Amino acid sequence: MEYIFIRDIAKYEDQEICLKGWVRNTRHSGKLVFIIVRDGSGEIQAVAFQPDLGEQMFEMAKSLSLESSVIIKGKPKKHPKKENVYELSVTSIEPIQIAQDYPISKKEHGPDFLLANRHLWLRSPKQWAIMKIRHTIYHAISEYLNQNNFYRFDSPILTPNACEGTTTLFEVPYFDEGTAYLSQSGQLYLETGIMSLGRVYDFGPVFRAEKSKTRKHLTEFWMMDAEAAFVEHDENLQIQEELIRYIIKTVLERNHDDLVILERDIEKLRKADAPFKKMTHREAVEFLRSKGSEIDYESDLGAQDEVMLTENSDVPVFVEKWPQGIKAFYMKRDPENENYVLGADLIAPEGYGEIIGGSQREDDYELLKSRMEQDKMDLQEYQWYLDLRKYGSVPHSGFGIGLERMISWVTGIKHIRETIPFPRMLYRIYP
Repeated sequence: MEYIFIRDIAKYEDQEICLKGWVRNTRHSGKLVFIIVRDGSGEIQAVAFQPDLGEQMFEMAKSLSLESSVIIKGKPKKHPKKENVYELSVTSIEPIQIAQDYPISKKEHGPDFLLANRHLWLRSPKQWAIMKIRHTIYHAISEYLNQNNFYRFDSPILTPNACEGTTTLFEVPYFDEGTAYLSQSGQLYLETGIMSLGRVYDFGPVFRAEKSKTRKHLTEFWMMDAEAAFVEHDENLQIQEELIRYIIKTVLERNHDDLVILERDIEKLRKADAPFKKMTHREAVEFLRSKGSEIDYESDLGAQDEVMLTENSDVPVFVEKWPQGIKAFYMKRDPENENYVLGADLIAPEGYGEIIGGSQREDDYELLKSRMEQDKMDLQEYQWYLDLRKYGSVPHSGFGIGLERMISWVTGIKHIRETIPFPRMLYRIYP
């Protein structure tokens, strides 16, 4: 008899089937044992009745411990009280391995204990739901880009130089070539791809050696960077908004039950699928100062500023046209005011902060070269990047979206450490 996945159980009502999975919970009452079994695709209550199983198998069913692995045969039947829910009427149970003293119980555990046991914590219902939503968001991002003329273009993880300064780089000895670095972003390499493919994106791990302990920071995380030829600032924002709204729609469609497990306010997600707000950096500062913030007109937004900016907004807010002094050398200046750049950060509502950073890129060779000289960058190391402005340069734009920050917002999870299978933080590299 072939085994089936629990998610397909409705197709086999009253037919003899076989499940393979793990015991999440048990309880027994008289001649009945109720076993919650999960297999990765879902979970189901298996009902073992002593007269059907015989005394020996029934006693074994009663003794099953948490996280024991089992093979269970039986017939799916509609739950007597719950609509669209099935139970399994058990005809036989075969243990594969009996788990001994599973360390994560129903009682409250502290974050250090759970992180030290992350390899086991991932089995719990909420972590399972987060990982399923992570899977959906990853594929939704790729689906949207693939449907809108972007090509996957993988940038290197080992790089000879920095994308955004050297202070937060992890150094790696690289044979006789000296020091290499773990990538902070694939952006500069992606810009080479647009001259070949027009629109490109990469999606993979990036690294920041930032000594930060906030709930929004990881040292290793996943980033999707995209670049597009012949796309200017306003169209760049349009693409970003369409992408985020596509992600929201997709999660609502595919992961409703997972959002329920996480106790996520689904109505707030639905409301976020509406036209985004937009304000300039100067307008944002004026608003924040009116609310009591001490931010000045040449400063980046702090975490509390991001919260204040969106506290009465159902949708994300674009903050655009930033002071050029606090943004990267490659951002194009605003033709209406050279003191600002055509860049934007997208701030998520509900206090989740920045989820996208992007800009139109400088496409003029001399202007880009002069800025790199001002920043005392080694032009020889970046000559390949400058070459892009010498041979067929065009207006182009790009952006990056942090996968884990997006997951945090969509799931309603407050700490980013739960959005990645094995978080790497300032004081955490085990397991």
